[in-house]
Amino acid sequence: MTSILSGLPFQAQSGDRLVSKVVGAAIAALFKQSETLNATVRADPVAKLLQGSIDGFELLASGLLMYNGLRLENLELYSQAVAIDFSEIFQGRVKLRQPTQATMRVVLTEQDLATSFNTPFVLGKLKLLQINGQPLSLRQVGVAISNDGSLHIQAEAQMDPAGEWIGIDFSTQVEVEDRHRIQFVQTTYQGDPASVALSQSLVEHVNSLLDLDKFALDGTRLRVDRIRIRDHKIVFYGSAQIDRFPTRKAVH
Repeated sequence: MTSILSGLPFQAQSGDRLVSKVVGAAIAALFKQSETLNATVRADPVAKLLQGSIDGFELLASGLLMYNGLRLENLELYSQAVAIDFSEIFQGRVKLRQPTQATMRVVLTEQDLATSFNTPFVLGKLKLLQINGQPLSLRQVGVAISNDGSLHIQAEAQMDPAGEWIGIDFSTQVEVEDRHRIQFVQTTYQGDPASVALSQSLVEHVNSLLDLDKFALDGTRLRVDRIRIRDHKIVFYGSAQIDRFPTRKAVH
């Protein structure tokens, strides 16, 4: 086996470093931009790679900008044994031979949340909410994380394209249901009756949208076990079921 490895082109930089580089490049291609992205593959001995056997994998990334405009402050993935098709690596591709599961930690800042709510991607989905037959338009969405761990959301809403803009203002706790639905709960509303009614309709609509299965990369399924909100950040802890190496979804 040693003589076989010595004749392979990846011997100089070691097979695990080569695979790490290919995997990192393939993951980076899923995002429009990343500030840092480091993928590390572990295999001991390195000869195991020839059978596509990996002891462990970890991804540490920050400042990830998705093609739909959503941003993640940090993303961490940790997986144990993984089986890959090693022959694909030399083509710059990653192909799993069987599904795998990884633990994950995802961090979003206050600014990430505000930016996400103001992207055409999210605003377009919010327009699916209709009031009196008219789509709800939002603008100037602001999100702040309060000291008690709640989200404080303010925005301007318009029910009629020719109508006035109405301020909405509410605070909400965040919970996860069935490990994949993020929900606004224990919500308190500010403003006059018209503003409160709009806010209530918006919260109900947002709760129907925040299903992780709608946002996961193709070939993956995300599940959240715990949410922590503090220090102006929201942190999700959970797992990712990866049936096949993900590809980038078209932005709708």
